[in-house]
Amino acid sequence: MAVVAGRLVGPAVRRNRAKRRIREAMSRVPLGGRDYVVVATASVVRVPFEELTAWIDAALQDMEERGG
Repeated sequence: MAVVAGRLVGPAVRRNRAKRRIREAMSRVPLGGRDYVVVATASVVRVPFEELTAWIDAALQDMEERGG
């Protein structure tokens, strides 16, 4: 899994926090043995952690339904 956070997310401290939060959320969701590239947005830092985990879970389910 790769996590990318561009400068639009904010300064380095905010980008690093966004990446840490995404990595932790991804560790709580079954990934199915695939490789992923996750692109962080500024909202990743502000949203409650439970909601972030739900976003990731929903995205993974959507990809699986599409056959991706």
